[in-house]
Amino acid sequence: MKEKEQSQLIHLAEDLKSHVIGQDDAVDKIAKAIRRNRVGLGTPNRPIGSFLFVGPTGVGKTELSKQLAIELFGSADSMIRFDMSEYMEKHSVAKLVGAPPGYVGYDEAGQLTEKVRRNPYSLILLDEVEKAHPDVMHMFLQVLDDGRLTDGQGRTVSFKDAIIIMTSNAGTGKAEASVGFGAAREGRTNSVLGELGNFFSPEFMNRFDGIIEFKALSKDNLLQIVELMLADVNKRLSSNNIHLDVTDKVKEKLVDLGYDPKMGARPLRRTIQDYIEDAITDYYLENPSEKNLKAVMTSKGNIQIKSAKKAEVKTSEKEV
Repeated sequence: MKEKEQSQLIHLAEDLKSHVIGQDDAVDKIAKAIRRNRVGLGTPNRPIGSFLFVGPTGVGKTELSKQLAIELFGSADSMIRFDMSEYMEKHSVAKLVGAPPGYVGYDEAGQLTEKVRRNPYSLILLDEVEKAHPDVMHMFLQVLDDGRLTDGQGRTVSFKDAIIIMTSNAGTGKAEASVGFGAAREGRTNSVLGELGNFFSPEFMNRFDGIIEFKALSKDNLLQIVELMLADVNKRLSSNNIHLDVTDKVKEKLVDLGYDPKMGARPLRRTIQDYIEDAITDYYLENPSEKNLKAVMTSKGNIQIKSAKKAEVKTSEKEV
């Protein structure tokens, strides 16, 4: 093992937690499994790691997958994502591995096998896997077991250098009370693990290195996510030498505007776009010489962008 990879594995959990908020238990379990496999304690020729992520929408399942791809393979482009609701038909297997000789589409490469053949160091993300056809599920059992697939043209494609993550919302409907920061604050963590047997066979679930449950996000978690998103806004603004300061009141307002119990933190990015980025754009186009900006709340509960130097000056709507 190279020194760089050794250091990477030592700090894997810590690095992931700096990007994925409120899911420390999930991160720890994944990091331990990957570390075990990379030092040779995993089953030979199987993927580097295989995980089933379960839990409500918008709590970090896809984000953790993306950050894993960045940490282990160097780029978010190493993540190959499939929406399994598009593979509900029996013939979907042929879409993934390619049609056999004599069938329509034989000359078209499999959507899964060709990507992995060309980029063996990949993270494969299968979203909402419970929606896939049983034949598709059976095909992935082979990947989890043997670490390889044969494509439509008879070539063997190895998955031993890949990570396979499947996500599922299965069972979260019965644990609805655990969704939302009220639930997180009160410690309600209705587990969905007991519901998975209604959707997946024991044979299927036993193939994974880990079944990872994601928790509801607390308000503090959401504020931390807003901080990360605003840091990204500032990073992009820096190309024009602009800096934005945001008051705590504005951050709390963004959480209130952008949190949806059914969608988790997912709408937050759009909220920041609508209430921060659009407001910055309007202000900057009219005041191109102003480089230090501040987002404040007015007494009427609106978010306003101002010059940081003038932020203390009272306007027709007093800041709070």
